[in-house]
Formats: sequence, C-alpha cells, structure tokens
Amino acid sequence: MTKDSKNILVVDDEPKILEAVASFLKSKGFSVYTAQTGTQALALFDRMNVALVVLDLMMPDMTGEEVCRILRKKSRVPIVMLTAKAQENDQLEGLGLGADDYITKPFSLKVLCARIEALLRRAGDDLIPLTMKNSWNDGDLYVDFEQNVIRKQGRPVSLTPNELKILSALVKYPGKVFTRAELITLALGDEFDGYDRAIDSHMKNLRQKIEDDPRSPAYILTVHGLGYKFGGE
Repeated sequence: MTKDSKNILVVDDEPKILEAVASFLKSKGFSVYTAQTGTQALALFDRMNVALVVLDLMMPDMTGEEVCRILRKKSRVPIVMLTAKAQENDQLEGLGLGADDYITKPFSLKVLCARIEALLRRAGDDLIPLTMKNSWNDGDLYVDFEQNVIRKQGRPVSLTPNELKILSALVKYPGKVFTRAELITLALGDEFDGYDRAIDSHMKNLRQKIEDDPRSPAYILTVHGLGYKFGGE
C-alpha cells in the first residue's frame, strides 16, 4: 500500500497541535482525519478506513485510554499515544492497553512522522487477525487462523492461499472498507501485476464457499463505489 493511500486519524483537543500534526503529515503524503473528542474519533474510525491513530490522552468527553480500550476490542490498528503525561506509570498503562507507541509532549513532528512510518511498515507485514480463532453469526462461520481451519455450519471449507489472505485482511479490520487496490497490496503483495478487478474473482469464490446465498452475502460485503468489507457478527 502506498503512503498516499494511508489514512491517519489524529485526535487531540488542542487545535494548534491538531493543525500542526495534520499539516505536517499531509505534507508527507498522508491523508489525515482530525477529531477533538473521543466521541468524534470513534465515529470517524467507524466510517473511514483508518490505517493508524495518533491519540491524545486528555480530552473533554472521554480519556484517550478509554478510546484506546474501545478500539482494541475491534481492531489491531496501530495506535500512537501523544500526551503530556510523561510519568513512567502513565506510559506503562498506555502500552498495557494496547498502544503501539507513546510520545510525550513537547515532541518533534519529524520524530512523530518517523514513528508513524515505522509502525505502518510493520502493520503492512502483519495480517494476524484480532484473535486467532473467530466465530460469527452464532457459529455459522468458524475460522482458526492458527491451524488454517475454516468451517461453514460445521463443515470444513477449503480456501486457496490467496482467499485465506484476503479473508484474514478483512477480518483484521472488521467493518472497515477496503478498496480493491488495498486488498491486492495487503493480501496478494506489491509484486502482483494483474488488474485490480482480479480481486472480484477472489471475492466471488469466497462467497461461494462461505455464504448461504452468495447473491445476498452476510460476510463478504460490497460497498458500492468503494470496495469490500467484512460483515460477520
């Protein structure tokens, strides 16, 4: 995935910091969404395909720790905590909640950007889902990524390596919309030289294998004009 397709969510209740961080990251080629409250941040996260979150800890409606806890229940998205809380215990608490990095204020924009780029490089190589064993719709679909076992209504399902990679990418960020180009990069690799519409064939095959009705899917959902997302509950 190219840097241009990386969406960063920056959350801070200080407008000057928000503007400075957003402006600098945009100058480096990132797409940036901003929020000044935890509530705004969570709403944006649910609507946008966010690749990384820069998260202030002290906000007016809910703490950054609370936001981090909620995000970690549904996504492995990299989280950088950006805060004036400089005590060791504060840092340990933040990292213990699932943050990937912790930067204290005042900070260097160049260092923040370098940390973000490093985290995104690691995240791009990591297709490990939120949990290794997953079950959706009261056990209708079961996936054990550790053993590469997929069952539909208790019956084994055989997926090709590419189909398994695509399913893993979708499950890693449940509810997030992926473009075809993003899925190709995440699941098939940068060396893939086919057309982006080739991903549609993989999706069609996946639906044939894991959906009750491939024409009315419950898991592999099309978001018209954008791409695909995972819809299991």
